[in-house]
Amino acid sequence: MSTDNASAYPVRLAVDYPDRPLDRLSTLLRLLWVIPIGIVLAAVSGATVAFGGTATLVAAGGLLFLAPLLMIVFRQKYPRWWFDWNLGLTRFSTRVATYVALMDDRYPSTDDEQSVHLDIDYPDVPRDLNRLLPLVKWLLAIPHIVVLFFLGLGAIGAVIIAWFAILFTGRYPRGLFDYVEGVLRWGTRVSGYAFLLATDRYPPFSLKP
Repeated sequence: MSTDNASAYPVRLAVDYPDRPLDRLSTLLRLLWVIPIGIVLAAVSGATVAFGGTATLVAAGGLLFLAPLLMIVFRQKYPRWWFDWNLGLTRFSTRVATYVALMDDRYPSTDDEQSVHLDIDYPDVPRDLNRLLPLVKWLLAIPHIVVLFFLGLGAIGAVIIAWFAILFTGRYPRGLFDYVEGVLRWGTRVSGYAFLLATDRYPPFSLKP
């Protein structure tokens, strides 16, 4: 994936198309197969479990939002290790998402890139970020969130069709793959803008790279 285009959006996602027969047993049982890595993802994402009406914290973690927001607003800083944590967790969660979406039959790695290539430019805060914009980015992102809701419904339908296609042919139809990849890319751009706070460039309304 080329990243040397100066006009490229600062949040970039591409998933390698599996131009090969996919594992049909893994595809058939994907929702069962994903449970162990899903538990790992929940653990590093700060999941909670309810027991008898009380919520118990399973693990600390998750995307850092409030702390970077406060640092950008008051100090015009985004500590690099906070950014790297958010990027690493986003990459991991995206690998799990592509596995659930049947886009790769290799079990999601906690650290290796595999078929998912996600890059986010580290911002020079004084130069690249308006210190007050993080306070309203979530509001500005609402039109994207509404559109993504409907696109996500379409993506669920595409994955269901792909599930049958893989079981019968071993292949993920390329058009369906490109659509699901586009929805993931769009959602990742919105997340990078509104919640990771990595850029002030408004995300394009596009499925394309």
